[in-house]
Amino acid sequence: MRNLTVAITQMECGDDAAANRDRAETLVRRAAGQGAQVILLQELFETPYFCKAEDPAMFALARPFERDQVIGRFAALARELSVVLPFSFFERAGQAHFNTLAMIDADGRVLGRYRKAHIPDGPGYEEKYYFSPGDTGFRVWDTAFGRIGAGICWDQWFPECARAMALMGAELLLYPTAIGSEPPSPGYDSSTHWQNTMRGHAAANLMPLAASNRVGREVQGGTELTFYGRSFIADHTGEVVAEAARDGEAVLCHSFDLDAIAELRRAWGLFRDRRPELYGALGTLDGAAPTR
Repeated sequence: MRNLTVAITQMECGDDAAANRDRAETLVRRAAGQGAQVILLQELFETPYFCKAEDPAMFALARPFERDQVIGRFAALARELSVVLPFSFFERAGQAHFNTLAMIDADGRVLGRYRKAHIPDGPGYEEKYYFSPGDTGFRVWDTAFGRIGAGICWDQWFPECARAMALMGAELLLYPTAIGSEPPSPGYDSSTHWQNTMRGHAAANLMPLAASNRVGREVQGGTELTFYGRSFIADHTGEVVAEAARDGEAVLCHSFDLDAIAELRRAWGLFRDRRPELYGALGTLDGAAPTR
């Protein structure tokens, strides 16, 4: 038996970055107090979601990964509480900018970074203006409490991302998120679709999954978004075992026996019966063999 307790959090983000960091730390401490060993904060939690509109002033928010003081603060927090703490931030690297996650282990070591691979572009979610597509490839890390894979928001809509991390040995999938209303269709609610997509990843890979979303109404440059929360944890069959409300901050935990899940995953034979030689279409954009 190898138990892991994962926590999801969600909160509203205001214009005061220091206050947002303090609030995030409070939620992390609450989760650790409930026995959480892996604690997931939402995507880009230090500020309002600044990708609602194209604004060159927002590039000032980006910071280098190396020796970043805020990452250092949360690394010290992880060490103090003995928790694994993925940290989402806006990275500047030379002339490039990335939507990045640093994986902090329970001893405070920063194990590495993942740069978001899939970058959305649409009304209210103008991320291609700010971020280059990630160049790290999908990542998994051996942490104090298990082997963990993490994608970022739009990555969660792509089964290839989850399957790649599973093939690399992940035992838990994490997705920090910022998603809500659609400005062109204010009556449209994608929240159940959002959950169902990731529940499918959990079920198809026989692997627990956690997603942390933000909440609250935000306005930028005349564009308004209302983030719909519903942060959740799914078990290895895709069943939701913990879910937050559409509004208000939350800390929710759930425990899994990773050894029992691994045994079941092996018994099902889903990875044994894969046929990679038949999946060539997945390596193309149009599903067709390249022409010569």
